[in-house]
Amino acid sequence: MDYKKLGLKAGIEIHQQLNTKEKLFCHCPTLLRDAEERNGEFFRYLRATESEMGKIDRAAEEEMKKENRAYTYYAYDTTCLVENDEEPPAPMNPEAIELSMTLAKMLGMTAVEQIHVMRKLVIDGSNTSGFQRTALVALNGKIPAGAVIESICLEEEAAQRVEGDIFSLDRLGIPLAEITTGPDMKTPEEVKEVAAYIGMILRSTGRVKRGLGTIRQDVNISIREGARVEIKGVQDLSLIEEVVKREVLRQVNLLEIRAELIRRGASVPEDYTDVTSVFSETGSSILKKAKTILAVNLRGFAGLVGREVQPGRRLGSEISDYAKKCGVGGLFHTDELPAYGVTEEEVAALRSFVGAADDDCVIIVADKKKRAECAISQIIKRSKMAFEGVPEETRKMLEEGSTAYMRPLPGAARMYPETDVFPVEITGEYWDSLEIPELLTAKEERFKNELNLDAAVAKQMAYSPRMPLFERMIREGIKANLASRTLLATLRELYRDGVDTYSLSDDSLLELLKLVEGGKAAKEAIPDLIRAISKGMSPADAVESVAPGISEEELTGIIQTIIGERKDFIKEQGMRSLGPLMGVVMKEARGRADGKVISEILKREIQSVL
Repeated sequence: MDYKKLGLKAGIEIHQQLNTKEKLFCHCPTLLRDAEERNGEFFRYLRATESEMGKIDRAAEEEMKKENRAYTYYAYDTTCLVENDEEPPAPMNPEAIELSMTLAKMLGMTAVEQIHVMRKLVIDGSNTSGFQRTALVALNGKIPAGAVIESICLEEEAAQRVEGDIFSLDRLGIPLAEITTGPDMKTPEEVKEVAAYIGMILRSTGRVKRGLGTIRQDVNISIREGARVEIKGVQDLSLIEEVVKREVLRQVNLLEIRAELIRRGASVPEDYTDVTSVFSETGSSILKKAKTILAVNLRGFAGLVGREVQPGRRLGSEISDYAKKCGVGGLFHTDELPAYGVTEEEVAALRSFVGAADDDCVIIVADKKKRAECAISQIIKRSKMAFEGVPEETRKMLEEGSTAYMRPLPGAARMYPETDVFPVEITGEYWDSLEIPELLTAKEERFKNELNLDAAVAKQMAYSPRMPLFERMIREGIKANLASRTLLATLRELYRDGVDTYSLSDDSLLELLKLVEGGKAAKEAIPDLIRAISKGMSPADAVESVAPGISEEELTGIIQTIIGERKDFIKEQGMRSLGPLMGVVMKEARGRADGKVISEILKREIQSVL
């Protein structure tokens, strides 16, 4: 696809959880908990309120279509009344401010003189208060990858959905840096490159949370004659390119459908028809149990409602997303019928009942009367939008990169001032005092050039979550190869074998490698020693129990015994016998002696026989 010709413009918003000790507006720890650990739960009913401009935001208005907006929240011994929205917020966490300002400095941005907190209306249940607190901290930066950084905001993380309308409060309030770029990217590859660079900046601080869900990218995409669409929650960097490609494809197809509708002189009626009686004898299980079945005849839409707009998604899917906002399970349309238990005769009767011509498409929706009426009005609304081509929307990412409608793009009416939090002044002295950490790209080069690590290992180590421990090990005298091998390869292999490597403390790993460096245990014994430590043993006790050191005299004795039993083999093979005998000695020594020491003694003893 020629993205330049299509006029692709894309920008990204990156949301990264900060690894601070406390949350943004209270003193609770930033710990994620299992839902089973909750010690309380309560309910909230959320509704939209007018902004200070006297308007209700269009995205919040859409959420109001949901019949039941009563949400359940799980509380823990690590959450408090601030998360419950039963106590005013505390002043902003200074550690989070300092970290967000450091990020701003790394991105060459201009800090605001005062940080003011705003409320952003959100009534989807992800916040007990019905709004999210957010604060602009810096503007106007630029990165080498070519994008302009428009702003950084410091905001509170939302509550985590457990299932349905149940949310967990452990995540609510964790500080979040929101980094927004301009719409400067012109290809899917550029979007990925910029996202990767910003991710590298964030990780270079060494103070952001790691793991699935701790960083999310929202991608804003439009093409010429299309419209700006915001795709929320792209968690996997490797999927960004695919998401952009599929959204461009969707917009191209929607524009082609618009052109075809205009060419056909198609139209969407204002009214719908009650067709419940048409299906009074139906065998369709879905239609049979519905109280009301409503239909709308889309003139000139035949074949277009069923047309695919991106992999696995059709125009009918787009219309169905709007109907589902009213609580219905979906819709049927004559581009796909007969199917789902609806017969050909019933389709013919339906078309006749609503007066459909051959080039018309009839959509039906079945549910309780109130829901069905809400859904059919949404179907009419979205069908009319087909004449616009691409509606401005917020969409959610589906598996493999396609997307589904979430809500309209929010507007300025969703923001209003937070009056419970005082502004924070940012002075020139404060800004000057912030230190910029070494970038991971520079660290990678340093590991390669100064520590003589292989290029691939240097990169892997620089980007590893255990990088701070690696640097600490180097400072305390551990050889780079031993440290990197243990942290990257050994721990990964043990994890695959079922060892709980995440419970290992930095101190215990460092102490273990110090014992190895000091000759108290052999490198070969490290996996067994870590197994023992993961079960609660101290490094020193593990060495004593699993692989007690062996003296050179004792090791020489073992080697001499082995050689004495294999003299004929040694005389026949000469020094070629070294390799096979190494394996025998290593097995006998059971990780209690260093391989290099074994090799030296073995070589000497073989030569004495020859």
